[in-house]
Amino acid sequence: MRYSLRAIAGAITISLLGIAPATQAASNSANFDVSIQVNATCAISAGNMTFSSITTGTTSNTDATSTLTVNCSNGTPYTISMGNGNNYSGGRRMTNGTANINYYLYSDSSRSTPWTQTATQTGTGNGSDQSLTIYGRVPSGQSVTNTGAYADTIVATITY
Repeated sequence: MRYSLRAIAGAITISLLGIAPATQAASNSANFDVSIQVNATCAISAGNMTFSSITTGTTSNTDATSTLTVNCSNGTPYTISMGNGNNYSGGRRMTNGTANINYYLYSDSSRSTPWTQTATQTGTGNGSDQSLTIYGRVPSGQSVTNTGAYADTIVATITY
C-alpha cells in the first residue's frame, strides 16, 4: 500500500484535531458577610382591679389586687411605671360624676411601696410570661355619699 504524503499529513491533522489539548479552568472567589440584628421585645397586659362593694358613709381600708403579665426577650432589663389615671387631682381617684373615691397602687402586699410614674418596678425578661401583682387600696376615712359605680383607667407602661 502506497500512501501519499498528503494523505498521511491529512490523517495526522484529523487525528490531532480530535484530541483537544487539556485546558485549565480559571476561577475567582469573593467573600461576603452574613448578619442579622436581633432586637429585644417586651409585651405587657393587665387584668382589671375590682374593689369589693362598699356602702355610703366613711370608708375603712378596702384592698384589691390585679396582675400584670410581662413577656420580654431573655436577658432584657425592663422598667414598669403606672400612670396617674384619668381622674388624677393630687392623687388617683375613681369618679362617679362629680363624686370621687381616692385610691393608691402599690408594688408590695404590705401596701407600703407606692407604684407610680416615678416609683417604678424593674425586672429582667426570661423569654416567658412573668406575673407581677398590683396591690390597690381605698384608704379609710373618706366620706362617700353618692351610690353608684366609680371608675378610673390606669396606663401601665413598660420601658426596655
